[in-house]
Amino acid sequence: MSKITAALEASVATVRDNTPPEGTAQTRRQRACVDHAFARILKLIAPRIRHFIRQYGLAGHWDDAEQCCAIAVHRAIQSYEPEKAQFTTFVNWQIRGELQSLRFRVMTDQRPSARKVEATTVSLDAITGGEDGEGLSILSAIADEDALGRTEAGASDYLAKAAMNALTESYVEHLRNSGLERIRRRAHNSQPKPLKVKRPDNASAAPPVRRPGRAPLDPAELTELEQRLEHNRQVVEGRLFETAPPLDLGEDETGLARERVRQVAKRAAKTMSDLAVMDPRFSLMAEYRQAMLAAH
Repeated sequence: MSKITAALEASVATVRDNTPPEGTAQTRRQRACVDHAFARILKLIAPRIRHFIRQYGLAGHWDDAEQCCAIAVHRAIQSYEPEKAQFTTFVNWQIRGELQSLRFRVMTDQRPSARKVEATTVSLDAITGGEDGEGLSILSAIADEDALGRTEAGASDYLAKAAMNALTESYVEHLRNSGLERIRRRAHNSQPKPLKVKRPDNASAAPPVRRPGRAPLDPAELTELEQRLEHNRQVVEGRLFETAPPLDLGEDETGLARERVRQVAKRAAKTMSDLAVMDPRFSLMAEYRQAMLAAH
């Protein structure tokens, strides 16, 4: 056993002896002994660390590589089993593993996929020359000053679109409920009224009168209602909110279709304005509408 190997074994033993079991507090004296022994271990294997850093081509990332080697030494001490191998052999594989991991993280241009596109890894802390001749880091050069504005605008557009979709659904549901109520009322009025049975004067009780049940809804009227609702939805999405392509009116020479669409959009705007006031989900829209009306 060489002097370096023996010194490493002694220093590792010092670290392990002064490391208390898990859950036990370490004394100040033990901490000082561990720090001193760990520093001695790093000093003894410093030539080996420098050799491995150059071997793995990490000279351009020297500080990061040294930090990885220190982590490798710390892990090697924790998992070292003297009866299986010498520490000088065991720590070599730990250092190699950490440096290999670092190489794949910071030197992606060494991978086959990166070589195909001739990618080059550079440090974000590297200093380049700015337009005025002053030093400029690559990180500040690639920073997008308009990114925050675009992010906020994108979030605003997303929330606005979600609010418009929710308001459109609320409007269509309101029309559907109103339409169903009218259909039910017509079906009820079209039913024959029950005959009134005159009770005899000498009779103690009259036989019960059988009243007809709720009249079934006309499927044709329901289909027509859904078609009208879909038409109104397309008008709202295409003309008011512009979240969908405009409604195709075909060849309308008289302009009646356009006028009907304009009237539908006008009524829809009024109805949705009233819904926004009553629904707490659209309170912000209602406040904005009131502010606009007050401004005008």
